[in-house]
Amino acid sequence: MAVIAVFNPKGGVGKTTTALNLLAGIAQRKQRPLGVDLDPQAHLSGVFGIHPRLADDSIYAFFMRQRPLTDVAEITDSGVFLCPAHLDLAKLDALLGKGLNVVTRLRSALRAPGVIPGPVVIDCCAFLGVLSLNAIFACDLLVVPVSADFLAFEGAQQVERSLNALEPVFKRRLPRRYVLTRYDAQLKMSTDVADLMPLAFRSDEICSTRIAEGVGLAEGPSRSQDVFRHAQQSRGSRDYQILIEELVSAGFIT
Repeated sequence: MAVIAVFNPKGGVGKTTTALNLLAGIAQRKQRPLGVDLDPQAHLSGVFGIHPRLADDSIYAFFMRQRPLTDVAEITDSGVFLCPAHLDLAKLDALLGKGLNVVTRLRSALRAPGVIPGPVVIDCCAFLGVLSLNAIFACDLLVVPVSADFLAFEGAQQVERSLNALEPVFKRRLPRRYVLTRYDAQLKMSTDVADLMPLAFRSDEICSTRIAEGVGLAEGPSRSQDVFRHAQQSRGSRDYQILIEELVSAGFIT
């Protein structure tokens, strides 16, 4: 079972779009992935049509009531299991703090015998707090979407610095992949950011796949669909399929 977290502290870089389409693409490979929505805004949950009215029907109950993940996970129409988010997740930093026993809670639950058979994709909020730290400690791979602009690039550099600072705790280098999103080869800013990536990150940790800006990717979530359902023949569909194949080749997805 692979656990993939999607994180960048900069908003609007394609975190939820990437998590959504990774889950959908994995499901198309005849697997039953689990999505974990750790963003209080609950955009991923909304795309899958899950809107918990009560916090206790969401991943919040796992953190605050010790409910098993299997109790809060719901099956979606696309064959993805999802632990949905709730606005009350925004309270967890104040309620729980950031002790090691707190930030490793999700990791322990995901690694319990017989909990989840398939790959896991975690959608993080745009804040390095208790939720995102739980995702980082739980994951086997951190995917960092970098939309082709300088603020997103700076956010990715912040992630790199944070991961390097955490290495003594991990006792290893956490596998990570930086993926360029919202890319338009005709825009100088896009090509400038693409040129800067190898100067800031290890070349073997930069995805060769670039996710192009596209209408299909933007429209899909508003219609509660991933790009493979909404715009199967689009550039975005092809790009995410290639990204999944790249992660398969690297051994992160089986």
